[in-house]
Amino acid sequence: MKQQYLERAGAFETTAEALKKKYNQFALVRLSLFITAVGVAIYLWTGVHELAGAVFTLAFLYVFYRFILWHQDIQKQQKHHSNLATVNRLEAGVLGHEYTAFQNGQEFTEAEHPYSLDLDLFGGYSFFQYLNRAGTALGRGRLAHFLCVPADAAVIQQRQPAIAELKEMLDWRQHFQAYSLETEDSPGHIQLLKRWLEDPPFVSNRRWLVAALYLSPFWAVAGLVLFILYLPWYVAILFLLPPAWVLKQTKEQVDKAHIQTTHAEKTLGHYARLLRHIEGQAFETPMLQNLHRILELPDGKLASDAIHRLSYIIGQLNVRYNFFAIFLNLGGLWDLQWVYRLERWKGRLKTQLPQWFEAIAEFEALSSFGNLYFNNPEWAFPTIHDAPRLEGEALAHPLIHRDKRVSNDIVVPTDGHIKLVTGSNMAGKSTFLRTVGINIVLAMAGAPACARRLALPPIQVYTSMRTQDALHESTSSFYAELKRLKLIIEAVEASADKQPPLPQAFFLLDEILKGTNSNDRHTGSKALIKQLIRSRGSGIIATHDLELGQLEAQAGGAVENLRIEVEIKDGKLYFDYKLKKGVSQSFNATLLMKQMGIKIEEEA
Repeated sequence: MKQQYLERAGAFETTAEALKKKYNQFALVRLSLFITAVGVAIYLWTGVHELAGAVFTLAFLYVFYRFILWHQDIQKQQKHHSNLATVNRLEAGVLGHEYTAFQNGQEFTEAEHPYSLDLDLFGGYSFFQYLNRAGTALGRGRLAHFLCVPADAAVIQQRQPAIAELKEMLDWRQHFQAYSLETEDSPGHIQLLKRWLEDPPFVSNRRWLVAALYLSPFWAVAGLVLFILYLPWYVAILFLLPPAWVLKQTKEQVDKAHIQTTHAEKTLGHYARLLRHIEGQAFETPMLQNLHRILELPDGKLASDAIHRLSYIIGQLNVRYNFFAIFLNLGGLWDLQWVYRLERWKGRLKTQLPQWFEAIAEFEALSSFGNLYFNNPEWAFPTIHDAPRLEGEALAHPLIHRDKRVSNDIVVPTDGHIKLVTGSNMAGKSTFLRTVGINIVLAMAGAPACARRLALPPIQVYTSMRTQDALHESTSSFYAELKRLKLIIEAVEASADKQPPLPQAFFLLDEILKGTNSNDRHTGSKALIKQLIRSRGSGIIATHDLELGQLEAQAGGAVENLRIEVEIKDGKLYFDYKLKKGVSQSFNATLLMKQMGIKIEEEA
């Protein structure tokens, strides 16, 4: 597969170079054509007839304008093919787990989220960075939402075939991603635009103001003619007073509309290109067909045309930044003319625009999962069932290279059962917890999981694995962990009576109460586990406290001991990271300390 990506990258680079050469060649043609046309125009105007000169000039300007558009299109194609080459080279790197070139979603980090921090969903070298292929802020936000908010079973059943369809559409996905690489957008600017959609009109609902828009150009021309033929300048200038008064009366409202829309001009232009790419493709799965249908307008037009029109109107309003805009405003109320067009656009398509944004976001998120599945075809779509039981075969962590990752099988009843995993340092207990957690997150997002098989009921994961001091709250890491555990206990108790398809709480706990002394930790951990059992809680707990393994005999089947062992041979550590039944019997802390140069004195 890596070779396939590299070959595609080479082919796109070759095309980009050919287009660049073609563009440069026709740049010389363009210059020569212009110089020649100027000479011919001068000859016709002066040596033949003014009419011949005028006809040639108009014809040339039209042809030259079309030629410029064609020439610029070559440059756009060249940039697009360069982006396609970049997309393929990046994917070749991802297969070797080099994915730092992608945005890591750090802005979506929430310390209070049930699991995102502990499962390394966001930030450097995160799962989001490995997964993300969204070029727009809309798509990244939707992808983060997929990961952070478990979907219900019906939505999952719709997403899975959609992702499977997009997996096979390599060319379409890569063109879509290449277009999105050119997009520069900001959630703040999109929010401003949405706020503008909700504001009432102030031009189109005033008849006198609409009338002024139609009359102002005639008024300006009349004043100019009278100034040239009859009136002195100090009288003709009076013709400027009415438009100046209208502009003064509406300046505050025009400024507000302009602030809310100005930054969206280029963004909407990029969005139009993405929508046009979606519109040009037929889809087979219901979810993708429904998203495609959103882009169709009753009059036969398409969303891409409408958004491109909105971008153009905003661009014309942005002309007010130009110094010469004062003449356009006094001569024809330029700002109000384009605000009026903005309001007419909003009146027709106010409700559709947010839906088009939703379509872009959904396609980018689903395409990211489709790309993930394409790169990992051995992964499997999880089965969401109503039985209170999680079953995973060959479950592995997606951020570990396929040549190094170790898989495990796991079966956990979700109606009141705890797996207690013991093991020595570096044995892989925490990684195993994260393996289970990230695959549940993928399952609840509707995505394929890093497993041979995964079946589970609707689950909401809660984790307590790494807690930190909260200086802004003056709380220690121990108190922060207690707050986290309280949240988990409340979630378990709230879902105790729920049965699938209602989501059940599933916890992943690593080294409970690690911020206190060993006696308190053992007593507190034991009490917590017993409370979770009474509340019919389900999950996995990793611990060094081997004495907690005694709970299996006391819990009547509600606790099962599992272990991950480390072998010591000839003074060296050997890790197999495999899950086995029972309580761990291996210890390696002393050996690790010795290897780090810490001298350990043996007691007599």
